[in-house]
Amino acid sequence: MTDTSRRARARWLGVGLAFALLAAPVAACLAAPEQIPSIVDPPSSEHHVGKVIWADLVTPDLAGAKRFYAGLFGWTFRDTAVGSSTYAVAMLDGRPVAGVFERAAREDEHRQPAWLTFIAVSDVDAIKRAAVDHGAKVLFGPRTFQGRGRQAVFADPDGAVFAVLASSSGDPADFLAAPGEWIWSSLLASNPDTSATFYQTLLGYDVYDLETTSGTDHLILSSDDYARASVVALPAGSHRHPHWLNYIRVLDTTDAATKVATLGGRVLVEPHLDRHGGKIAVVADPAGAPFGLMEWTDSDTKVEPK
Repeated sequence: MTDTSRRARARWLGVGLAFALLAAPVAACLAAPEQIPSIVDPPSSEHHVGKVIWADLVTPDLAGAKRFYAGLFGWTFRDTAVGSSTYAVAMLDGRPVAGVFERAAREDEHRQPAWLTFIAVSDVDAIKRAAVDHGAKVLFGPRTFQGRGRQAVFADPDGAVFAVLASSSGDPADFLAAPGEWIWSSLLASNPDTSATFYQTLLGYDVYDLETTSGTDHLILSSDDYARASVVALPAGSHRHPHWLNYIRVLDTTDAATKVATLGGRVLVEPHLDRHGGKIAVVADPAGAPFGLMEWTDSDTKVEPK
């Protein structure tokens, strides 16, 4: 790893409690509106509890985010007024893939822009009760929004922020994500076993422990016979707060990471081979919101391991 990448990685690991503070701007944006665009258009009759079905970005620079993600993934955007804020739905080939809220940071704030992970549930209020009973904190909601459904934001017992959504338009189907769509989500936790148990209790996941050459925990959360996410340990000596990190499928991680830098973003963890043989990287958009890049071949399956 080069000195430049070490410094970038150190900045990424030094964000501290930024993810734990993410729900505050989300709540501020969501407090006023009664309607948010649906996540599935046209509506679907599918429901997949435990699936990561959406991600929202809160950023101080909506126009800059549009330029960056359009240039990197070819996303287009459809704006809608949400209270006093603007909410842009990112589209890829006519399908909704993400949402972007603009919220200006106050001078006394040191909050990092970030993506918020939404997991599908059938009953948000039941999830709230179970989450609180098992040590989670409610950061926002539950609340119902016309068009979107009922949702809530929590911090899990380890402090990682996540959202749940009972989508009123159904859940996206279980098909292989195209390049430019979310392909994987990973929870970086202080204690992967404990965190996996929390989410298993909350959402009924099957949990599988995959062997790694490094000897570190790599747990897979699955539902409906489909791998949904992984739970891995925070890097040794890391000062980062536990958090969810979402990955977007790309055809070539090295090329995509180079393009990130060209478009004004930063490479936080340089492209490297993952356990499946494809390359992954962690990058940040120009405002500093981290996300992952991941190669995924058409022949690689997400059917749960046996």
